Amino acid sequence: MRASIENLGDLAQNERGRLAAIARAEGASAEDAVDCVQEALCTFLDLDKKSALPATEEWPAFLAGIVKNAARNRRRRHYRARPHLEIADDTAHAEEDALADELLMRAEEHVRLQACVQELCTVQRAVVTLRMLEERPGEDVATALGISREHVAVLLHRAKKSLHTCMTFHA
Repeated sequence: MRASIENLGDLAQNERGRLAAIARAEGASAEDAVDCVQEALCTFLDLDKKSALPATEEWPAFLAGIVKNAARNRRRRHYRARPHLEIADDTAHAEEDALADELLMRAEEHVRLQACVQELCTVQRAVVTLRMLEERPGEDVATALGISREHVAVLLHRAKKSLHTCMTFHA
């Protein structure tokens, strides 16, 4: 089963629009639909650890069921409940479905970026975290890491180049 789990990335990429549409049909907002799809994929991976996965050809239907349950549970928990809709190509919801697709792509890109940041060496990762994520000035970063301001700039430049390469490679 472990060898088949590598196909999950392809499955998620190919099925994400359909899975988000299922969540939307269950009354989830575009943002909640993205969360439901991610929750389903996490549940799916957790089941893999317990060796409780169905056969590979049953994965799309299995994931659809998990997404449907996640959307129903989310709708029950939130006061923003929306009416249950039929799964169809309804043009009224096309914009919200496009938003869900965009949010899914951003979430995937964010996960790829986090993985790429983890591949950086320790010093570059620290520079990226302090300088770009925490938006601290170069002098503060240099002081915190005990290096010169110029070296911070060099490390940041190299880290950006590595991140760009990594993101391009994993796209």
